[in-house]
Amino acid sequence: MTRVARLPLPARIRRRAERQYLIARAFNRRRALKSMVDRTSQIRPGDILAFVTLRNERVRLPYFLDYYRGLGVDHFLFVNNDSTDGSGNYLAEQPDVSLWWTNAGYKKSRFGMDWMNRLLARHGHGHWCLTIDPDEFLVYPHCDTRPLSALTSWLEASGRRSFPAMLLDMYPKGAIEDQPYAEGQDPFEIARWFDPVNYSISRNAFYGNLWIQGGPRTRNFFRADPLSGPALNKIPLVKWNWRYAYVSSTHMALPRHLNMVYDENGGEMASGTLLHAKFLSTFAEKSAEELDRRQHYANSKEYRAYHAGLTRGTDLWCSESREYVDWQQLEDIGLISRGNWA
Repeated sequence: MTRVARLPLPARIRRRAERQYLIARAFNRRRALKSMVDRTSQIRPGDILAFVTLRNERVRLPYFLDYYRGLGVDHFLFVNNDSTDGSGNYLAEQPDVSLWWTNAGYKKSRFGMDWMNRLLARHGHGHWCLTIDPDEFLVYPHCDTRPLSALTSWLEASGRRSFPAMLLDMYPKGAIEDQPYAEGQDPFEIARWFDPVNYSISRNAFYGNLWIQGGPRTRNFFRADPLSGPALNKIPLVKWNWRYAYVSSTHMALPRHLNMVYDENGGEMASGTLLHAKFLSTFAEKSAEELDRRQHYANSKEYRAYHAGLTRGTDLWCSESREYVDWQQLEDIGLISRGNWA
């Protein structure tokens, strides 16, 4: 594991205080969550858990659940943020789902992370936990032949408690709205293309995480100010402890060692990607809804950029776009690594 120089004592104290604040904040907001279906008694030692916040994602849920069941997720813990499309009813019928409901403000909950930190502390302690959105699909080395439990077992044997995944925006060739997405369909039958290059990477010295930007969203919606583009670095898979907390989405966590997942000394550490199926035919409608709600970061700055970009057209494909094949292709490009996981 990469050794990063310790920060001065005042910085360490600040991080510790921030972590304690985030844990306490999540505990204090527990009353915002109403349990709708509680099947957490089914969770067994060693189970891999998935934690998800959603709003109006009913059309995505069948494939999402099938995908992660196929990888080996044993139980799903969902927070339904006042959906109106039947998402809650659908999830309540699933035998491996526990479900909470809230109509509390997404922004006031730190964009759902207070809810996630609370459920992770209450139910994730001692488990490998995957914290993801309904449009994110984890791809890791050997995922076509090895279940998620093989990855977590290897991580644990290697002394690692976290696993990084770069968010890889996927998109179709041609106008997004011209290729309708059907419920239960593999979204990557439509959104099969990605940007193989054009990414910037920097390190956050305080938290120790990498900060990755670029790809089609920056290329199309933030071209005038690339540094305002969305962050693509994530640490979605963690062997959770109740003393841990996510700081900003899953971009970074505390304690700081959870973020030290890249080797800067000439070697490579294993990493994956989250294929991001945001750009389907529902994108324009979803963007308009979220822009109207103004519940996202920086007064929905990202969704305002999407709205402006949509007026210019929704074809994200370019001559440098690459059609997705498998995890080995991503490794050849350098977007993921198997490190020393043979």
